[in-house]
Amino acid sequence: MSKPIKIEQHSGLGMVWFIGWLFSVGFLKMGFWKGLLALFIWPYFFGVHFADHAAHGAVAEQIESQAE
Repeated sequence: MSKPIKIEQHSGLGMVWFIGWLFSVGFLKMGFWKGLLALFIWPYFFGVHFADHAAHGAVAEQIESQAE
């Protein structure tokens, strides 16, 4: 018995990431080498930023549940 193969495409998120990277490089008026470096550093800072917000959201939920 064979399982059906499920194929998913997530190219939309990749395009959003690429557009955001290009905007950041253009807005900050970076040169070629700084822009290339930003290609690797930019996702790290996004991850740190959103992980921090997720942690604060979890703490707020705990406080609300304890108050009830």
